[in-house]
Amino acid sequence: MRDQHPAPGSPARRLSTRETAELLGVKPETVYAYVSRGQLNSRREPGGRASTFDAGEVAALARRNRREAAGSPGSGGDLSVRTRITLIDQDRYFFRGVDATELAAHHSYEEVAEWLWTGRMIRGTAFTAPEATVAVARRAVDALPEHTSPTDRLRVATIAAAAEDPLRFDLSEESVLGAARVLIPTLVAALPVRRRPGHDDGPLAHRLWRRLTGIDPGDAELRVLDTALALLVDHDLAASTLAVRVAASARAHAYAAVSAGLGVLEGPLHGASSGLAHRMLLDVLDQGTAVTVIADELRAGRRIPGLGHRLYQGEDPRARALFALLEDVPRAEPALLAARDIVATTARHTPLHANVDLALAVLTASCGMPATAGETIFAVARTAGWIAHALEEYGERPLRMRPSGHYVGPKPPQPLPE
Repeated sequence: MRDQHPAPGSPARRLSTRETAELLGVKPETVYAYVSRGQLNSRREPGGRASTFDAGEVAALARRNRREAAGSPGSGGDLSVRTRITLIDQDRYFFRGVDATELAAHHSYEEVAEWLWTGRMIRGTAFTAPEATVAVARRAVDALPEHTSPTDRLRVATIAAAAEDPLRFDLSEESVLGAARVLIPTLVAALPVRRRPGHDDGPLAHRLWRRLTGIDPGDAELRVLDTALALLVDHDLAASTLAVRVAASARAHAYAAVSAGLGVLEGPLHGASSGLAHRMLLDVLDQGTAVTVIADELRAGRRIPGLGHRLYQGEDPRARALFALLEDVPRAEPALLAARDIVATTARHTPLHANVDLALAVLTASCGMPATAGETIFAVARTAGWIAHALEEYGERPLRMRPSGHYVGPKPPQPLPE
């Protein structure tokens, strides 16, 4: 009987369900699951009842599955998530295809957030929160102990804002974005004020400044802070963003998803990194040289904070943009010189470039802010990115963020413990 398919390697080569399952190493039922998820396309040949599959498409899926099963070197995981939000490529990063540093240079944080959420640029947009929501959040935050960290305050404010929103379980885009436009200014308003007098109006960066330092800002300082917020709004699937997407995959509401991100952000390897760079920068300023400070860090076996980034070969583009703006802030000059000394001293044994944590440290150390200020800036900024990812995840298949465990324990069945 003549083979109904052309020879292997032919452009028209089609595979049966059985052949496709064998190549993918799965059951035939799983092949149709791939079809239902849009990962494979099937076709019925004229006069035939069985589905056939393009050999090239099957081979590509098999390669992708192998990569995800093994994990790529240095990737830190085996999960790949399709997203239209942020691309990081060749020492640059893009929000919906537009250079993120250019966006931050020409638009406010609120405008960049709207672009990330909707793909539309709404000039002059400003986030405001109802007085009732702010009052509830402030009461909750004010009840915390004095030593409470800013991230804890933000997490409590998020929960309070959620409790004030009876429609929080509405996951439609309109409802989620409405909640986001209220939540972000509520987070800022709930933080203790360090600079009085002042008014809680104007751009979000102006309101946040009053909660970070008692120093009067000039236009240059406010521009640095607003740009920092816009630059930090998203950075692809960082650990906190992945946590947000897991929560959204389980259809947690937007406030709960943001709370998940805040929980991960507080880790010392994530949001707290700028605080470590801040303290190191103060030590360099105090001693007048980076040599002894770096030597002490190396002697203790610690990683030098504020240097290097696994996604960039050269300098972090966020750091480059902030350093350029900080040149226009006279009070930042000593900290900028100290940061350059840190980079140059470390380069003697390891050629590492500055990352955004070191740039944030220059801002916070030179403007009388506490070491935790960088983490606060990071958390407020990234809340907008978390909302964007939550919205995107709500449009995907529920509970898809469910990797399979690779069991390596004792082989069952084991006897009952005595």
